[in-house]
Amino acid sequence: MRNWDPRQSLRHYHHVKRTGRFNASPPTVLAAGFIALILIGALLLWLPFSNQHGISPLTALFSAASAVTITGLTTVDISSTYTPVGQAILLVLVQIGGLGFITFSIVTALALGKRISLKHQALAQEAFNQTSIATVRQTARTTIKITLLIEATAMVIFTLWWWLETDFYTALGRGIFHSIMAFNNAGMSLTGTHLANYVDDPVLVIGTTLLIIIGGIGFTVLNDMRQKKAWKTLAPYTKIVLLGTLAMNLTGFVLIWLLEYNNPKTLGPLSLPAQALAAWLQNVTTRTAGFNSVDIGALEDSTTLIMMVYMFIGGGSLSLASGIKIGTFIVLMAAAYSYLFQRPQVTLLKRAISADTIQKSLALLLVMATLTFCATLLMTLLESAPFISILFEVVSAISTTGLSRDLTPTLSAPSQVLVIILMFIGRLGPLTLIYSLSTQHKGLVRYPETPFQVG
Repeated sequence: MRNWDPRQSLRHYHHVKRTGRFNASPPTVLAAGFIALILIGALLLWLPFSNQHGISPLTALFSAASAVTITGLTTVDISSTYTPVGQAILLVLVQIGGLGFITFSIVTALALGKRISLKHQALAQEAFNQTSIATVRQTARTTIKITLLIEATAMVIFTLWWWLETDFYTALGRGIFHSIMAFNNAGMSLTGTHLANYVDDPVLVIGTTLLIIIGGIGFTVLNDMRQKKAWKTLAPYTKIVLLGTLAMNLTGFVLIWLLEYNNPKTLGPLSLPAQALAAWLQNVTTRTAGFNSVDIGALEDSTTLIMMVYMFIGGGSLSLASGIKIGTFIVLMAAAYSYLFQRPQVTLLKRAISADTIQKSLALLLVMATLTFCATLLMTLLESAPFISILFEVVSAISTTGLSRDLTPTLSAPSQVLVIILMFIGRLGPLTLIYSLSTQHKGLVRYPETPFQVG
């Protein structure tokens, strides 16, 4: 470990004082920005105009962190706790947290005609998980355009549908709130938008799941599809994500339906069409969205286990979903297949996967699994709830899914802090890991290999 050099610290202080600039890595800037956003959001939610009867600072912090990390876990009921102003603040936090403050800053700089500095380009490159600086501007513009178009379309459809049962302004409020929450994979619901009340409504269920899927496959995939339009011309990564998403959704849908169709506490009492809609929603929502139309705590343990695996995997890179990402999962499966069948290369769609990509995937899996284990162990010491409920809560938090087996409102203060940390890590942790791996310094010394037993 390097010794602290007071002269270097003094030079750094004078540099900051003179230029107003900090020398920090892109993940540090991103993390600091999200922390600042969470704290500002918590303060606004804690103020009297945002809540009905007064809330604790920890409750406000938990809600703000959940919104910024687009998780959706809440310790209180949003409808009865927060005023319309507070609910609007949550919407803004979700929108900024979902797209990322860096997207807004880049688009603003472009709109003002400002040139993006090399350091800001590196920051944007890290935020968008891009390997080419040249694509950052296009990705930022496309991200905003796609988001506004999809959300606006969904708002119109949901507003018109809810207008059939309530007045226009109530329907409009529901449409705006639900569209933003669904597309951003946030999962927060008002009393009037909770999908448990619409378990057999095809418009709301199918519309919600489409928003979740579109928001979860990634903006690079959406942009590639928008530009090329033909399957043959799509990038290999786009094809892999689309095929993987389709396979996971269909498999999860069938498994959840088969496992729950006879459960009297979930799908059992429903009609056949309603069972299909409920099973489809609960399958899609595990892609880090957090909505539910049945009691999650009443699901069979086998169904709960499948949902945890799906939550852990998550969605596509540069998307509104978290988890280890479906691309990471597919690379790991391809690497295992190549090793077991003695293939010389790890390939996907007749394209070789680099060793660096495989190492990053393995590192990401190990880090996320280790964090999940440590957090679960700590929460078992803090809470007396059933183990499967604790594990589900941890996986839901670190994957920023937002589903809960009714444990979140009963969590102690230390456990709430732990969940806040997990939500934050789940949103930004993999980004920091990828950055640290991509900035490794190659040493000049090479050591001889030695046989080592594994497996």
